[in-house]
Amino acid sequence: MQNTNSRYALITGATQGIGYELAKLFAGDGYNLIIVSRTEEDLQQRASEFSSQYGVQVTTIAKDLFQPNAAFELYDEVKHQGLLVDVLVNDAGQGQYGLFVEADIHRLLDIIQLNVSSLTVLTHLFLKDMVARNEGKILQLASIASQLPGPWQAVYHATKAYVLSFTEALISELKESAVTITALQPGATDTDFFNKADMQESKILDTKLSDPAAVAKDGYQALMSGDDKVVSGLKNKVMVGMSNVMPEAMVAEQMNKMQQPRDKK
Repeated sequence: MQNTNSRYALITGATQGIGYELAKLFAGDGYNLIIVSRTEEDLQQRASEFSSQYGVQVTTIAKDLFQPNAAFELYDEVKHQGLLVDVLVNDAGQGQYGLFVEADIHRLLDIIQLNVSSLTVLTHLFLKDMVARNEGKILQLASIASQLPGPWQAVYHATKAYVLSFTEALISELKESAVTITALQPGATDTDFFNKADMQESKILDTKLSDPAAVAKDGYQALMSGDDKVVSGLKNKVMVGMSNVMPEAMVAEQMNKMQQPRDKK
């Protein structure tokens, strides 16, 4: 086993929101960071913040995970630099607001590429290395959306259902190994997600949004404990619990009312 201060956590989407808060938690525990985002400028700003505040090494890799080859390139770059990833955090993800039939199909395919394909590639490549040395942890950003039908965000909810189902299957496959994989399931959280998804008019923004730092803490603790999954926040636990006993059509209609534009009655 390595010393903690030589351990590396790779975090996608690390410059803002839940990914940023997770990066702070890892750095605070002495993990060196490999932070990934699309924008070099944002990465450099966060790198200087993390290294000066926590005294850890920070490696920045600018990659656009909307691109089909980007996840492969990211893995190759990490290997080329001789870095060993002890923890992989697949945080990067986006949604797109609106009715499915009115949406830009190319934007939706980009979201599937980011939320599903890139996550799958990174999980596959880094997990093979972890299994080979029989240690490592992976945190997958699922969502309570993974267990709820999502009118007005049909594709986003479907991608998160994939992440949860995929993670649950891997947990079973890995049960004989020392590698653990954890799904973090937050609800609506106060991040830039809604701006990127063009969701400013959604009624869901009238509800109390979760604090990204609190969500990150729940995920970090679950990951370090080797838990299978964690629903962050009491309100979200109740919502998921209720959805498990209500008919799907009723859950979908409830979500429709929560997510529809404010000008709809």
